[in-house]
Amino acid sequence: MEFLGFLYIMVSGILIFFLVLPTLNVFFSLFTEEKISVPKHPKDFDFGNIITAYRNVDIARSLVHSLLKQRHQHHHIYLVADNCDITNWDIEHEKLTLLRPEAPLNLKAKSIIHGIENFVRPHDYVTVFDADNLAHPDFLTEINRYANAGCVAIQGQRTAKNLDTLMARADALGEFYKNYIDRVAPYRIGSSAVISGSGMAVEAELYRAYLASPEIEQGKHQWKKMLQEDKILQNFLLRKNVKIAYARDAICFDEKVTSADAVETQRSRWLFSYFQNVPNSLGILRRGLLNFSWNQWLFGLLTLAPPMFIMLFVATGLAVLGLFFQPWMSLMLVAAMSVFVLTIFWTLHLSRAPKEVWSAVLAMPSFILRQVRGLLKMGNPNKHFKHTEHSRSVSIEEVLK
Repeated sequence: MEFLGFLYIMVSGILIFFLVLPTLNVFFSLFTEEKISVPKHPKDFDFGNIITAYRNVDIARSLVHSLLKQRHQHHHIYLVADNCDITNWDIEHEKLTLLRPEAPLNLKAKSIIHGIENFVRPHDYVTVFDADNLAHPDFLTEINRYANAGCVAIQGQRTAKNLDTLMARADALGEFYKNYIDRVAPYRIGSSAVISGSGMAVEAELYRAYLASPEIEQGKHQWKKMLQEDKILQNFLLRKNVKIAYARDAICFDEKVTSADAVETQRSRWLFSYFQNVPNSLGILRRGLLNFSWNQWLFGLLTLAPPMFIMLFVATGLAVLGLFFQPWMSLMLVAAMSVFVLTIFWTLHLSRAPKEVWSAVLAMPSFILRQVRGLLKMGNPNKHFKHTEHSRSVSIEEVLK
């Protein structure tokens, strides 16, 4: 019984720490200012923009148009149409190269490699977009500003391009929270922003080295069991103690899931990748302790933190259990959960989330239920992990309105 009591206190203590960590990070970030030092004669960096399209190339039309309308003109677009029908593609431009691999690649990392192998010229930075994204007209201008400040890895701000369903709004609510907790706050207080998976830029040679890493090579043969490439990239960068900058004004619009089934499918894949990545997060945390690196240490903690709904479910269960033999710990768990939930609303306020996103608060129980169902489907990735279908074809002008 003594051992069980000790185990209960230890697990509860760890959970309380992860519940209040976001609040502490946000609080301390309010007392810092981002300092981007741009040289007197800034360089006009050359960007290679890779778009990965899978089975549906038409959804990338609006993204291509948004990139062609960038105010920063020194760039080239590579649209990799993997397993796509391109017979109706009619966009031609000197800044656009349409690539259609002969054999299906069926893997985003392979599509990116294919795009780099077909560069029309050496580029300074590689930027990566999903086909459903849209780039703000100043996206590359902002990325170029951070590149001139010496940043070699830059994550732009992904935000919703559609708020047309309750599930899309709930998805956007979660992203507003994660953008602040995983990107704004840690970057402001001296650590790295978590990679989003698209809307980011990495110095070209550094990105090539990442693509040549053993994790990517192994992943080519693991199909849907491969660790998500964004996690492989951030692990690669943090092992080198590279600081990932967060360019909050480099806006990349992203299509949010519109149905409950899509939430279940997407979150199942994300949850599987989280548990896969736990050893890597522990490794980065250990490096941070050994190297006395705040960047590595805090990033390791951030990526080690369990998903929100798992923390809340486990904390609730432990709080109920503690009523019978550790009431004081039960009270602390309830207090930590209250702080955690209030911090979600705090970050929405700090992010100036639109009223449509606030209206999704009532839909969160249904959204969380679908994540729980997704958790139960992690056992067979090759069967359950399906490609998220995207259908919201809107122009950058429509979104900016």
